[in-house]
Amino acid sequence: MLQLKRILSPIDFSADSLEALEAAEDLASRYGAEILLVHVVAFIPKLPDDVSILDEGEYEEELMKDAQQRLDELAAKAKKKGLQARTAVGQANDAAMEIVRTAEQEKADLIVIATHGMTGWRRLAFGSVTDKVVRTADCPVLVLRKSAAAESGKTAAVTSATSN
Repeated sequence: MLQLKRILSPIDFSADSLEALEAAEDLASRYGAEILLVHVVAFIPKLPDDVSILDEGEYEEELMKDAQQRLDELAAKAKKKGLQARTAVGQANDAAMEIVRTAEQEKADLIVIATHGMTGWRRLAFGSVTDKVVRTADCPVLVLRKSAAAESGKTAAVTSATSN
């Protein structure tokens, strides 16, 4: 039987990753496991037009601080639910490899990750962090697709908009 002591939940702050966090929290609650919330910041992000290349280091530092603050808020919410939660902000150009590296370093028993559902040329061009995590992680990976409720809501909104 699977013994869960530590569940890693990669967070990119999208609705999909927050839904995956809810699933990770549910599993953590059932198994008495700790949740490790992880966000990866790119080493050399595309700088906004109003940021000078000379300020690149400060900009990256600001991104790291912002990510840490947002993760801390999510961890605090999990703790209010009676869960053990920690955070980690990584920095890498390959988010999937940083997630896997963190899972190995932290001895995660499970990774709970969302897929954004990219298909076609977008998936070919951008790849999939989730696919790479599934292929390279040493521990089990639970992949969650977009929720059916969210998908049916979008379909209803599109149908409503096109029929008017």
